[in-house]
Amino acid sequence: MTNITEAPKERIINPIERPPVTQDLSENVILTTVDDLYNWARLSSLWPLMFGTACCFIEFAAMIGSRFDFDRFGLVPRATTRQADLIITAGTITMKMAPALVRLYDQMPEPKYVIAMGACTITGGMFSADSPTAVRGVDKLIPVDVYIPGCPPRPEAIMDAIIKLRKKVANESIQERGILKQTHRYYSTSHKMKVVPEILTGTYIKSATRQQPPKELAAAIGMPIPPALLTAKKEEERRG
Repeated sequence: MTNITEAPKERIINPIERPPVTQDLSENVILTTVDDLYNWARLSSLWPLMFGTACCFIEFAAMIGSRFDFDRFGLVPRATTRQADLIITAGTITMKMAPALVRLYDQMPEPKYVIAMGACTITGGMFSADSPTAVRGVDKLIPVDVYIPGCPPRPEAIMDAIIKLRKKVANESIQERGILKQTHRYYSTSHKMKVVPEILTGTYIKSATRQQPPKELAAAIGMPIPPALLTAKKEEERRG
């Protein structure tokens, strides 16, 4: 006769067996090439330069914060060009800023990459219609690898551009890199602007009608001449 009160034996539900150690050579030895190892090291440690000229840099700064975690891609913002291999042109580039941008790019060691961020950087944006100083495209100054359209682009767009740039770096070859050479810096045409005389010279403030109203106007409205103006006029006549 079976005892009904006997406790059931303990057993493991959904047991998981440890996988055996494989002896296959392909799963125990890592095989790669120098290109893959070199590119993997570079795409995992892109160091961007702290460079910003307008409102797009606010979105770039938000990318560095803890909410979007810029460091997860191995990107460490640097304040010197000697330690940076990526420059994100965040904001409008003017003709006054163009020589400084080219100088910073030339100081960066090879290989180096450029991300054009925002409509103002790519085409001049809202300043492309009537601004005499905005550069209509930063690619006229330095070669651009990835473009981020928008005004301004969100931090998620910067993240997507970084992923695309990493894919580009992963497909590069050391042998092909020596073939790439920069043939020209920019394309430009001579302007047809004419120099006109200045309008706001400040001389209208020193005009006689602003210092003292005409006598006909003062007599018509019955406005007496202030004594201070008479005193100043006499002092000028005495000095003259």
